[in-house]
Amino acid sequence: MCSPKVLAFLIGSIYALFVYFLFSNNLFFADSTSALLLPIITLAYFCTVKHRSIFFVLFLVFYSISDLMIIISDNLTYHEDYFIGNTLYILAYISLTIEIGRNLSLKYTFKNNLFSIIVLFILNTYIAYVLSQIVNPYLELGAEYVLEIVYNISMLMILSLGLLNYFYKNNRKAFYILIGALCIVFAEVINIAYMYVSHQNLLNFLTISLGLVGFYFLYAQAKLKYEKQDEISF
Repeated sequence: MCSPKVLAFLIGSIYALFVYFLFSNNLFFADSTSALLLPIITLAYFCTVKHRSIFFVLFLVFYSISDLMIIISDNLTYHEDYFIGNTLYILAYISLTIEIGRNLSLKYTFKNNLFSIIVLFILNTYIAYVLSQIVNPYLELGAEYVLEIVYNISMLMILSLGLLNYFYKNNRKAFYILIGALCIVFAEVINIAYMYVSHQNLLNFLTISLGLVGFYFLYAQAKLKYEKQDEISF
């Protein structure tokens, strides 16, 4: 079961089933099968990575549990599903943020990338504002609104830290983290468009596909160490 080839076959098969169900308009089965992708990647992580990071483990576990909540979603109220699911995603993103940030030198980063940090702050503020404008008409003011803001901030933090981490490390592992973060954030943005703007299957397909690519790169970086010989240049 822990064979990389077996796990890769399982992921490929589940992804193929997701695509089939999605474009056959069997949306419940499409969502249910896609929810199995990250748990299997998590299993692959435990099977193939010996030196595990507690924060990356928490990221995978929190995200997997939230994905799998679709199995019991019919037994939950809307608010239970919304708050529990999104809180788990926030905890997952916070865990990943800590995992990325703990390898950064704050003194070096602020000294050498101050302009980039300012630009990232402005960009993140703008993106968070745009996302909030999209979802605001569908949310109740109060707890839902606050949770949505925290969700967006935690999501954007992984992209910002991923970019700063790449500036600081400039190696293969940091590059994989950056690509993984980019894919996950773009997947989240497309998912918001899917849920609140246009309920098109193509958007759902892009969300899951980008997310899968992002999780693959994060899984791949977990097997690497920050080593000088891994440096890459463009």
